Amino acid sequence: MKIQRSSTKGFTLVEIMIVVVIIGLLAAMAIPAFQKVRDSSTEKAVLNNLRQVNSAAQQYMLENGVTVVAYTDIVGTETTKYIKTINPAGKEVYTAMSVNNTLTQLSISVPSLQRAVIFTQ
Repeated sequence: MKIQRSSTKGFTLVEIMIVVVIIGLLAAMAIPAFQKVRDSSTEKAVLNNLRQVNSAAQQYMLENGVTVVAYTDIVGTETTKYIKTINPAGKEVYTAMSVNNTLTQLSISVPSLQRAVIFTQ
């Protein structure tokens, strides 16, 4: 007498569908968290750039005895400039900034974040 055993190799369609749903749920939770971390990183990079501009402006004002500094006075490739280049982190533009000795706040609009980043001294 021959006993025939049925082979159950592989996964059923229901098992595969459950795995796909679980992966989809995990992705739905991970993508917004990743975006939040990315925005936070961009904001911190922009804030660091503003700190550098402020520090360079304060140093320029002390050394030259002026009260207002244009961005072009402190950033450039010449050896007399305080900052060589600033690498934008979120497509922001720094060229129109000016700093005076009574200003304790710098802000810049960051299109990729859809808000402004503000540095307060």
